[in-house]
Amino acid sequence: MSEPLPLLPFATRLWFAWACFFRVLFDGAFAFRAWGARDALPTAPSSPELPASASAPAPKTKTIAGATPEDGALQLLALMQREGRLVDFLEQDIAAFGDAEVGVAARVVHEGCRKALRAHATVVPVRAEEEGTSVTLEAGFAPAEVKLSGNVRGSAPYRGVLRHRGWRATKIALPIALDGHDYRVIAPAEVEL
Repeated sequence: MSEPLPLLPFATRLWFAWACFFRVLFDGAFAFRAWGARDALPTAPSSPELPASASAPAPKTKTIAGATPEDGALQLLALMQREGRLVDFLEQDIAAFGDAEVGVAARVVHEGCRKALRAHATVVPVRAEEEGTSVTLEAGFAPAEVKLSGNVRGSAPYRGVLRHRGWRATKIALPIALDGHDYRVIAPAEVEL
């Protein structure tokens, strides 16, 4: 009988997850190694902090040879560009434009990006209460779900005002790209003849 693997403390796992998220997102080589490592390690005992449904196996997804983890991020950015011209808006120097002109442009970008988001992802609020509502965070609240600000002292329970409900992705469904698609081309150049 082998010895059980030690569990990392929650705070360590939270920091590690945060650091790995960005590294996986922007470093394809690291993401490839991390992807391979997930099957190479023995399984740790189940954590009492996770509900049973959280440890269920991930659904199978179709992968494309040569695709990297950042391809999904670039694909979502390309969808936001196509539907809402998000990159055009962000790369435009708007200092010379009046507030009314920026407002009109922001409405167009908002409408298109919202359409793209809703077509390819489902996001729901982390907290059910309305913003501005008084809330109490009991001991054991999930720090990944709630960011404390202001005069943070002592330990839970914390009482405060909900300033932002937060967002949680419950589904993402990006289109399958054709072979040879270059994800780095967020929007092709346009030449009118």
